[in-house]
Amino acid sequence: MFIIKAKKRDADIKLDALRNSGEIPAVFYGAGKNATPICISTAQFKKIWREAGESSAVKIGMPEGNIDALIYEVQVDPVTDEPIHADFLAIDMKKKIRVKVPISFAGISNAVKSGIGNLVKVLHEIEIEALPADLPHNLIADISKLETLKDQVFVSDIKLPAGVIVINNPTDVVCSIIEQVEEKEEVVVAPVDLSAIEVEKKGKIVEEGEVEAETVAPVKEEKVEKKTEKK
Repeated sequence: MFIIKAKKRDADIKLDALRNSGEIPAVFYGAGKNATPICISTAQFKKIWREAGESSAVKIGMPEGNIDALIYEVQVDPVTDEPIHADFLAIDMKKKIRVKVPISFAGISNAVKSGIGNLVKVLHEIEIEALPADLPHNLIADISKLETLKDQVFVSDIKLPAGVIVINNPTDVVCSIIEQVEEKEEVVVAPVDLSAIEVEKKGKIVEEGEVEAETVAPVKEEKVEKKTEKK
């Protein structure tokens, strides 16, 4: 079992100074124990957190004795993604507990390999019940049985370690295959440049302010007879 060395934390210590020294603040509670602030090595915690996760029991190594616990909640820096605080849930190793464990997907699906479909992961974790010592780090979903679009992996298909009971419905779908749809190439239609289109007009083009000659009727000259007055 993983052991995380810890010591009680002085409430007056500045947390930024603690983190800069290579430690992070933490607390453990539960199983009849009072909430106890502690500090732990950042490097050691990151290693154990990566290997144990939040579903495997660990021991908090205190000077006065070990505390059995689970890594219950971890706060991380939104920029660096580094852990900045951890909550541990103290547990009784003789009592069964319920936790959610992550699902890992293993194997090769012929349906995916052949290109007829894509893998769809429906569940990413499963709730189980077991003694703390029997809690697995993760559960394996074998996708090699997925050969057609009709095939599915159910909760009942996942092999469980001894002493582990699944709380989820056995008929819950863990993963399946969805038909792969070929993306059609989008045809881009170029915008029409109206200024480049020549409009054919009949007759002479008339500029603004001009009058088309053909449309104006000729004016007939009338002979005006002037009477000559005889003097």
